[in-house]
Amino acid sequence: MGHYLDIQLRPDPELTPQHLLNGLYARLHRTLVLLDNENIGISFPKYEERMATLGTQVRLHGPETSLRALTATTWLNGMLDYLRISEIEPAPTGTRHRHVSRVQAKSNPARLRRRAMRRHGLDEKTATDLIPDSAIERLRLPFVMLGSRSTGQPSFPLFIQHGPLLSTAIPGKFNSYGLSREATVPWF
Repeated sequence: MGHYLDIQLRPDPELTPQHLLNGLYARLHRTLVLLDNENIGISFPKYEERMATLGTQVRLHGPETSLRALTATTWLNGMLDYLRISEIEPAPTGTRHRHVSRVQAKSNPARLRRRAMRRHGLDEKTATDLIPDSAIERLRLPFVMLGSRSTGQPSFPLFIQHGPLLSTAIPGKFNSYGLSREATVPWF
């Protein structure tokens, strides 16, 4: 995580920051899949968990070579008018670190019932008694709306959680969303 690149969303009278962030994140995801890169992490320096917003700034973290490979692609074509992009810089020393990870809610009781019926051989009534409609979990976390071209999944919310600040970095791999449950990114 030696280097970083900041992307700031510019205000636009016709597009909301959330709309721009959704488009930016979808493009980043597609490009990370194509590059098969597990070295690039993401953070949102202006996120507000209390307000459930990721803010208007995206920070990409990784080795300089990985960030250069990303910027050498055309992933931002069509969005450049809406963004302010920094140079790739070394991350400041002495910073704290945090996990930035995906959180998935158990928000579909019918799916959970079908799964319980399949896995545990339950009948429908028993599964419904075990998993009532009131078991829906709702998250109050910031998110981006994404669809999946690879699986054809329609638009879904990708909830993102910034973990507590840590004094030391934890190495690891990042998924194709730039998120990780194991690896940390510098927080500054």
